[in-house]
Amino acid sequence: MVTSAHPPRQDETERAGGPPVRIGVLVPLTRPGWAEAGRHLLAGLETAVDEVNAAGGTGSGPLELVVRDTAADPRRAAAAVDELSGLGVAALAGEYHSVVARTAAARADALGLPFLCSSAVIDALTEQPTRCVARLAPAQSHGWRTYADFLLGAGHSRIAVAAQPSVYWAAGTRILRDHLAARGATLVELDISAQPAAAVCDTLLDHRATALLLLVGHPDPAVSIVRAVRHDQRLDGVLIGAPAGQPEFAEWAGALGADGAGIPFLRYLPERLGPLGARVGAALRERLGQTPSFVAFEGYDTVAVLAAVLRAHGTDRARIAASWPHVAVDGTRGKIRFSRTPGTGVWQWAWPPVQVVDRDPAEPARFRILHTG
Repeated sequence: MVTSAHPPRQDETERAGGPPVRIGVLVPLTRPGWAEAGRHLLAGLETAVDEVNAAGGTGSGPLELVVRDTAADPRRAAAAVDELSGLGVAALAGEYHSVVARTAAARADALGLPFLCSSAVIDALTEQPTRCVARLAPAQSHGWRTYADFLLGAGHSRIAVAAQPSVYWAAGTRILRDHLAARGATLVELDISAQPAAAVCDTLLDHRATALLLLVGHPDPAVSIVRAVRHDQRLDGVLIGAPAGQPEFAEWAGALGADGAGIPFLRYLPERLGPLGARVGAALRERLGQTPSFVAFEGYDTVAVLAAVLRAHGTDRARIAASWPHVAVDGTRGKIRFSRTPGTGVWQWAWPPVQVVDRDPAEPARFRILHTG
């Protein structure tokens, strides 16, 4: 298991007047995890920790991140939660992949370890309601219904979905189908495991679909499907969409170039960042060497919440878990408060801002806001 840490500097420890307060962090940093998303998430976490420690820490001591790479593997995540709990971390944070976050949340709940999930969206993050787990990212049903509204508003009523087997993709398909069907639109599922990417084009024509949504992994098979559809002249009018957010990252643009533009996806940022968001965005850009994704802002907001909780309630795990419903923190994307949201089982920020965005075909490095929810 790849291991890293973000220890405070000696001057930060002296300024904060105590031993480090350790926060366990789960992020995908290697394949088959989405490593670029993990890097952005970790950059946000580290940026916030640097600021907290420079300002004097949490009252109990400076923050220290103890990082474990999940590589999108639920078993690795479960083992990491056990290890981090044994190391005495005050709380657990992070994770991008929903299936991994579900496993981590269940294990954290069993151990009584507070877990602030940064970026995973699947609705049922836990099987049963828990007091230990809170989440910053919006529930999948909230964001994906917004995406369905965008499709309907753009005039799409026959929509195809190319999905791989996964609890996450199956949940997304169900959300889209139910929301679209209630408004007179149809959703067709394509079995991509039984046909090459080029055959997807024929299937789209057979079903007279005007939009194809990619609920698949990146780079494969997403890249091959996009290329096949983009270069089939019969499908010039077909919209390709990726609600899970793959086109947000530079890796997507690097793999597909101009073919990767004009593909709408969900992003959890406001139309305009306020002063805090703008300042943090500049710091994230410097750390990453590129435009920060919404995932980086989720990472920063995670530490902002945990630092506020630790200042108010100390490092006792039970007190941290009991504090979720009382949180009121200014984050980079708005005021963060947690409440009980039906179907999630956790303390949920309802809601972060939601946008449907694409890369401008005329300038792929620029994002266009197409719809807000």
